[in-house]
Amino acid sequence: MTKGLLWLPLLAMFIGLAWAGWNEYQKLEVYRRWAEGFERAKFDIYAVLGQQGREVTWGKPTRKGILNLQTFSLEQVRSIRLLADQQPIDLDQPPAKARQVSLLFEREGEAAVQVPFTDLDLAVQWGQFLQKMQQEGMDQSSPKNEDVIS
Repeated sequence: MTKGLLWLPLLAMFIGLAWAGWNEYQKLEVYRRWAEGFERAKFDIYAVLGQQGREVTWGKPTRKGILNLQTFSLEQVRSIRLLADQQPIDLDQPPAKARQVSLLFEREGEAAVQVPFTDLDLAVQWGQFLQKMQQEGMDQSSPKNEDVIS
């Protein structure tokens, strides 16, 4: 009888771990289906982020679907900054580690969008990639010397 009572907490822990694993698997399956429509996408426990052309979409992953989806164009974005522990950091010289990491998209005439990340290196890669895309879009929209008629 006492041996059975000793195993009961282990059984409860095993059931809890099995449920947590099933829950994460369901989130990943929802994300996998959602990410098929994007050129580039990321998933972590805090947020999903997808990029298709110059459009960026992000939301919160749950096992029932992606909640609070927001889409914006990089053409609306004034600046993209990396925040590490709520402090702006240079994307070219990130810190070795940080507890809270997010990308901040400051938009023209609209509220800023802050997308959380769990991995600092991944946030840096996304920030550099999206800054490059934003810069390329600005270069294409500005007239070149040969396009200007004097």
